[in-house]
Parts: sequence; C-alpha cells; structure tokens
Amino acid sequence: MSWLSLLSDASASNSAVNYFPIGVQLIFAAGFVAFMIGFSAWVGPKRKTADKLENFTSGIETHGNARQPMAIKYFLVAILFVLFDVEVIFFYPYAVNFRELGWEGFGAVLMFVAFFLVGFIYIIKKGALTWED
Repeated sequence: MSWLSLLSDASASNSAVNYFPIGVQLIFAAGFVAFMIGFSAWVGPKRKTADKLENFTSGIETHGNARQPMAIKYFLVAILFVLFDVEVIFFYPYAVNFRELGWEGFGAVLMFVAFFLVGFIYIIKKGALTWED
C-alpha cells in the first residue's frame, strides 16, 4: 500500500457526509437552548416591582456613583497573579513525567524556572507590586 492510496482514503473519509451528525447535533442543541429560553419567558411570571428592577447589591444599600475611577494596581496585581498561576501549572506535566524526561527535561525545567524568576524580578524592580500612590 503506497502513501498515495492512504491520502486518497483520508480525503474520502473527510467528506461532508461524515460531518452530518455533528451538524444535526449542533442544530438540535441551538434549537433546544432557544426553545427553553423562549418557553421560560412565555411561562414565567412577569411581575415587575421596584424591588425586582433594582440592581442586586448583596443586600448592601447603594450609595454614590458606580463609575468611580479605580486604581490600576488592583487590575495589574490580578493579571500578574493569573500569569504566574498559569505558569506554575506547567510544572505538573514535568512532575508526572520527570523520570522519562531525564536530565534533558530537568534542564528544560531549570530554564523555565530561570525565565520565571527573571520575569518576577523584573516585575518587582518595576514596582508593579508596590501599593503606594
């Protein structure tokens, strides 16, 4: 069997007919969601009171304008947390496969940690984690 016949078999198996069940499932799922949203809007109660139309604030009385400027430090720390938290996730595959990876894998992880620390030191030097304004 040559590679040419394998390619022709692969192109035959990628015809539109093979994707028909997926299309039917997507159409059914979208129709079900639309039906349930419409049905709940049609059947559900429609009593609009002042209490229901008020913004939900966890039981705390609202005061002032919600459009006040907020310190960018809060968002910066949140983004840095997510960034470093995601980087730590990459240690899990190494921990699972460290015996198979050997010294080459150990070197790659050390390089990863070095880049991680260089980035962290850069962030500290830039003052991204200092809260004085």
